[in-house]
Amino acid sequence: MQKVYGSATAALDGLLFDGMTIAAGGFGLCGIPENLILAIRESGVKDLTVASNNCGVDDFGLGILLRSRQIRKMISSYVGENAEFMRQYLSGELELEFNPQGTLAERMRAGGCGIPGFYTRTGVGTVIAENKEHKDFDGETYILERAIVTDLAIVKGWKADDTGNLVFRKTARNFNPPAAMCGRVCVAEVEEIVPRGSLDPDHIHLPGIYVHRLIEDHHEKRIEQRTVRSA
Repeated sequence: MQKVYGSATAALDGLLFDGMTIAAGGFGLCGIPENLILAIRESGVKDLTVASNNCGVDDFGLGILLRSRQIRKMISSYVGENAEFMRQYLSGELELEFNPQGTLAERMRAGGCGIPGFYTRTGVGTVIAENKEHKDFDGETYILERAIVTDLAIVKGWKADDTGNLVFRKTARNFNPPAAMCGRVCVAEVEEIVPRGSLDPDHIHLPGIYVHRLIEDHHEKRIEQRTVRSA
């Protein structure tokens, strides 16, 4: 099965449609699939539901899909650093499903593992627990969280071989593995595609069975908040 494509646009060909669900890797601007996001914007697809830790910033990452009004709903943990996200949410233009960060990661992982739901104590007694099933285990109350399975997953890796085995670099690993797992189809962009067999099996973070399409591209790697010492 040929997995390597020449561009983000080519890798997404035939996968995008209005109203679809997308899981996106990344944390802030770290490890985001920036080229795939740009290709989604250029496609004009709309009414998207996106599951991601956050929504980038106003002019980069998933934030560009907010600005172009292509996202209808976000499933997220954090909405800071993005004024347009806040404005659309407060004005009722954007639907938002808040998730505790660990819960969101586990919902994605569970979806990739074929687990339909799980019980957690996180969120009990808060608005997170509203309209969710409650169950007691060993004298403690838990709430049922449903797994996330999306039409498409887009992720950013450091290295890959042509079979889709992925290696992530340090903190850029973040939400990328669980996001990749929960997509019915996963498209990954990486900085380098290396020869098959050159990756140490013990260093592979995500097996190629989860990755269906793959591109090699250049990345801006923008720093979200640059902090330096005074001169």
